[in-house]
Amino acid sequence: LLIPMGSFDAPISFTGDLILFAYLFGLSRFFTTAAALDTGSSFEGMGSAREVTFACFSEPALFFAFLVLVKLSGSLTLSNMLHAPQSTFSAVIAAPLVLIAIGLFIVLLAESCRIPVDDPNTHLELTMIHEAMVLDHSGPLFGIITYASALKLFVLGTVLLHIIAPFQFRMPVINWGFYVFELIGLAALVGVVESVMARLQMKHVPYLLISALLFCAFGFILLIR
Repeated sequence: LLIPMGSFDAPISFTGDLILFAYLFGLSRFFTTAAALDTGSSFEGMGSAREVTFACFSEPALFFAFLVLVKLSGSLTLSNMLHAPQSTFSAVIAAPLVLIAIGLFIVLLAESCRIPVDDPNTHLELTMIHEAMVLDHSGPLFGIITYASALKLFVLGTVLLHIIAPFQFRMPVINWGFYVFELIGLAALVGVVESVMARLQMKHVPYLLISALLFCAFGFILLIR
């Protein structure tokens, strides 16, 4: 409800909604972590600790990306921020947009538990991150967690598409079709990354997330210099 899809504005929009958007992710992580710790399993406690630790790197990267969009749009509203790359695009802002797009793509892989950060299909408990948190969940509760993970991928993918493909057409039908085509292309790109890369060692995952933070921070620095 807070994210504009295609060329259409978000149904709910107000000044500062980017903060609500970012911390809704944090709230979902808190409830998932609390549910994992409630089971009393050591494996789920280990997965919760890893999830929260890596979030310390991904959330600042998301905020730096939002700072770039705030600077471009001059607004604290997500609808205006995400439409800014299309309305203000020029050669000057191309480099910052590329940098935050790379950073957000890494964040997307991390938040949606994809290779090279995590492997959703692994059966080795000691190498799990997100999957270790849901080992003892089943039935409707596990379905809700899986749906939330897919929804997070969809929402972050929509934010990323507004940056890397800010194209709009006059006809709403064409806009919707192009938006769906973009989502399919992004899903294919994630699949290619998972196919050609191996999962990183646990000690190297923070370096990848720090690189995402640096990409977004350098994008902001380039924009304000």
